[in-house]
Amino acid sequence: MTQLLSAAPAPLPCALALLLLRTALSLQHVPLLLWSTQRSQWNPDTALHEGHIVSAQELTELLQPAFTQNSRNLILFLQDTLSVDDFTYLTEAYGNKNPFQNVQEILQSSPSSLVLPAVDCKATRHLLSFLQESGDWKLTNITNLDVSQLEVNTSKPNLLVVQLQSLVSGLNGISPLEAIAENDKIIGRLTMDLQERGIHFSAIYTAVRPSRISRRTDVMWELRRQLMATEEEDSLSYPPLNVTTGNETCILFYASNFSLKANNSVSIDLTNATFVTRNADTSSSECSSINTTLSLKYTDLVNGIRSLEIRFLMSNKFYGASARNWSTLDSVEIVQDGEKFAKFNVSVISAPAEYSFHCQLVGTSNVYPARLIPSNNEAKNWDVFISRLQIQGFNIENNQFSYASDCTGFFSPGIWMGLVTSIILLWILTYGIHMIMQLTTNSRFDDPKGPALSVPQTE
Repeated sequence: MTQLLSAAPAPLPCALALLLLRTALSLQHVPLLLWSTQRSQWNPDTALHEGHIVSAQELTELLQPAFTQNSRNLILFLQDTLSVDDFTYLTEAYGNKNPFQNVQEILQSSPSSLVLPAVDCKATRHLLSFLQESGDWKLTNITNLDVSQLEVNTSKPNLLVVQLQSLVSGLNGISPLEAIAENDKIIGRLTMDLQERGIHFSAIYTAVRPSRISRRTDVMWELRRQLMATEEEDSLSYPPLNVTTGNETCILFYASNFSLKANNSVSIDLTNATFVTRNADTSSSECSSINTTLSLKYTDLVNGIRSLEIRFLMSNKFYGASARNWSTLDSVEIVQDGEKFAKFNVSVISAPAEYSFHCQLVGTSNVYPARLIPSNNEAKNWDVFISRLQIQGFNIENNQFSYASDCTGFFSPGIWMGLVTSIILLWILTYGIHMIMQLTTNSRFDDPKGPALSVPQTE
């Protein structure tokens, strides 16, 4: 070992940094809170040493008491993002109030509870499917966040899945801090309602992915650009939605956040329903070598909207100027309750037919790189927000996205600022050199022993 280290000392720091970075990226984690109305569900002496990340197998063992209790009612409060730092950072930012007040009181008053500060994201992203397979549950998805009309049949095991609202800043017109506080109220209302009915249950509060990436990913900045692709791949919290014809995949669709707002008041988060619980009906999607339509149908989303269908219409055409085929997202359509039809024209969403398309922000806002432009009056009643969109409707191989053509141009705002600043400084330097070159020295000088020097005005 000594000879090996002395023989190649230079690559060692680089290799260690690479190892640390890959380890950090593979160990993204989220907190998971458990509580139950039954006593002695979890051993209070269960000790997890600091820094330990609960694996999927360990989480399975910790959840077993929830499956073996007498009254098998389980509630899953699922949020899009959450980190253990949020419990301290957001509490400090909220001032005298505690945005997690209900959750904290529930944990303190519950007969049994368990707090897991770090659970591997690979375990939480498949948590719902694991829970469904663990028993003969009656699955109830609560997406409208109104628990007053909730009916629970205690004669059968119930699995209630509550899709909490997204924490993406500015999406619903509220900050992440306010969204956390609102989610906390929802958890408190549902918990109190079931307790008042005398229904025994266990509850889980967690998220699909962390809201903050561990600081360990900043190890060795020089490697960041080379490993950016790896970081991006590992940050995906769920697989993309795929539409198949026969045994072949013809459409792939992914977004880290997919949300709508109707009439500037009703917010609808479709992220979990589309990619996590897979409640979107894609049976009306159509695939061909020329035109492709991705159809997503949802039911019972919020009060006042019985059904909702969203269509992404794509085409594949040959353009002589580039001598190749290009795939284009031509329009997006929203059909509410089978009657109200909204259509959006799409700008800047195109890619070579062999590639997928990726864009960090897509929506109806004027500041987004790729915009959805209302094409009729009904479309003006909708706001659309899609973050980290990636879509491909043609030439899909091995059920994976092809190389992505990004909507961001080569000249980013930072590059333009650097170029303009450099040009200004270069102009100042050129002007200064020019002025220095215009300076001249006197051709004649005074002689103290001779007469005084006289320079005519003409000179």
